[in-house]
Amino acid sequence: MQGTLFSTENLCFNNKIQYDDITIPKGEITFISGESGMGKSTLLKLFNGVLTPSRGRILYEGRDIIELDTITLRKEISLVSQEVFLFDSTIKDNFKQFYEYRDQTPPTDDQIRKFLTLCSISFPLDKDCTTMSGGERQRVYIAIFLSLLPNAIMLDEPTSALDDKNSDIVMGNIIMFCKKNNISVIVVSHDKVLADRYAENHLEIGKSVV
Repeated sequence: MQGTLFSTENLCFNNKIQYDDITIPKGEITFISGESGMGKSTLLKLFNGVLTPSRGRILYEGRDIIELDTITLRKEISLVSQEVFLFDSTIKDNFKQFYEYRDQTPPTDDQIRKFLTLCSISFPLDKDCTTMSGGERQRVYIAIFLSLLPNAIMLDEPTSALDDKNSDIVMGNIIMFCKKNNISVIVVSHDKVLADRYAENHLEIGKSVV
């Protein structure tokens, strides 16, 4: 283990969801499970700075995230939520716009294709994203964030629109890539088979109302 990515202390959101103290190791594959409504997606948004705790602390690599620049934090900790945001344009243009937003040089066509292949997307780069299914859009979205090479990537139900076979292929590809590039992975998933197969660290999230 390479240290701690996230840890929480007395974390509470909206004065309603109270989390047990959590430690997520750096450089590992962490799966988070639990029944619907237990605050799993909320936890990812708290880690990413999208939401703010009503009390308690979140430490990112030992630093309280309240003291960190939110934009920098979100570049280092990418959140791929279930609510996919893509521009109404082609795959290539979406990659370009995400990179321009971060003042980074867009990847080459070959680099884009490599990341699309990781996520089992075989469309041409001029494919209009508005014509894709929800699952296809989700995988293009994941491919974009993988290409940005964050310190950690958080995936909220990334294979929910896939059958079992393709879920395993996509998740296996993502994890192999992240391991090779020392990217920590946090996955919220109801898929017990995937969790049993790939998790190095498995957290069960419950909720208490205060």
